[in-house]
Amino acid sequence: MRFVLTLIVSLFIGVQAFADGVIEPRKVENVTIKDLYGNPTKLPHFGEKNLLIFYVDPDAYLALSKNNKFAEELEENARAAGPEIYGFGILNFPDTWLPKNFLRKICRKRVEKNGATIIEDPDHTFKNAWNLGDCDKKFMLLIVTKEGNLEYILRDEVDQEGKDLFYSIIDKYRF
Repeated sequence: MRFVLTLIVSLFIGVQAFADGVIEPRKVENVTIKDLYGNPTKLPHFGEKNLLIFYVDPDAYLALSKNNKFAEELEENARAAGPEIYGFGILNFPDTWLPKNFLRKICRKRVEKNGATIIEDPDHTFKNAWNLGDCDKKFMLLIVTKEGNLEYILRDEVDQEGKDLFYSIIDKYRF
């Protein structure tokens, strides 16, 4: 009986820990993952700027999720841009069925076209180090302060209320 109660409480706490939006800030560390050429790399500007990270399962991107559209909106309206924030993408490779070399080629073209920074999480190093939970078929947005605190996670499909919340949070870190 005690085991069952502990399991239920653990599951409840786990579900709460992965809720969308503002979270109880927690310290995260810079990790070494890979660039699009397979070279080891750290997260860019970690500890120097506030970060807006798009952690994307390519399957979710190709499914044209609402978060994909929201990311395009952010790119167009520059509401998440500013001198104190740096945005970049991390591809969640282990959760996709798509060929990795094909994805790298597409991303390299995007980098050449618009100067975007895209790196890859080849083996869930990033996901596990930051305790992000289930990221399969997710297009996630994360906000990390320059002090290394994970402040915000958007993991589910964004609606207008979610966009408003995101903008109210990101505005604090742009300047």
